[in-house]
Amino acid sequence: MDTKHDGHRVNRREFIGQAGLCTAAAVGVAGVAETQDAAAKPVELLPTIQLGKYAVTRLITGYNPVGGHSHATSNLSAHMREYFTVARTVEFLRHSEAEGINTFQFDLIEKVEKVLEILWNTDTTLQFICLHAERPGAPPLSRVMDFKPVAIAHHGGVTDSLFRAGEAGKVHDYVKKVHDIGILAGVSAHNPDNIKRMADEGWENDFFMACVHHVTRTREEMQKELGQITFGEPFVESDPPRMAAVVRQVGKPCLVFKILAAGRRCDSPESVGEGFRWAFENIKKTDAVIVGMFQQFQDEVAMNAAFTRKYA
Repeated sequence: MDTKHDGHRVNRREFIGQAGLCTAAAVGVAGVAETQDAAAKPVELLPTIQLGKYAVTRLITGYNPVGGHSHATSNLSAHMREYFTVARTVEFLRHSEAEGINTFQFDLIEKVEKVLEILWNTDTTLQFICLHAERPGAPPLSRVMDFKPVAIAHHGGVTDSLFRAGEAGKVHDYVKKVHDIGILAGVSAHNPDNIKRMADEGWENDFFMACVHHVTRTREEMQKELGQITFGEPFVESDPPRMAAVVRQVGKPCLVFKILAAGRRCDSPESVGEGFRWAFENIKKTDAVIVGMFQQFQDEVAMNAAFTRKYA
């Protein structure tokens, strides 16, 4: 499908050529989910990092568009939820696998359960990292394990809330519970100070999920730190370097997310590429990025895989 660029139409083949990239993908994206050939021969696996015993690609397919979390407007969120049916989500994951991605990070909601029931009955080799927390409405850890995750990470919004409330011990206890069931345990956070504290205290988690935008600031924290209060979540340019500095300091693998500021850095292929370049140049070689992708208007999976090959 064509994508707008500099006032004229640029198709995906032209984009790849202009960017100096090489990819084996030739998937048309007019009505992306309906036309993708999930059974197409996969391209070479993207570069990987080690997460426990698992080789994980440095680009991980993210969840937010599938769950309808646009971090922008309620209308866009609703549109994302409507677009990502169970069938389209299965095709989306199969397409990401065909582009060389071997891992996805999803929350476990009812739709995702249906997706995984289908996916695990195919010949896929994809690996599932589950974002989860013990909160009202969430499935218990025993239910999560029914869907074969290779790792479970404590939800970042819940992490930040518990740290703010002086209850970081609950997050630490969660890590221990995940280890007790014999699986890799991660902790997600949006506040770099929380990740630094866990690392300094020597928590036994296996990895971090690190958001480069501190979107969980309260109104009071925004006023104190930014001198102003935003409508909705704060996406500011000064945040990514702060989180990246902490990511480089901690020894454990970090899965870094919101490198494109929830779509705010996606106005052109160049701005997307710059987001990937910046990310891979400012995190460790043992780190990866998690990126949500919305396939309705262009093949973001192929584009992001190509940038990962170029910069990772």
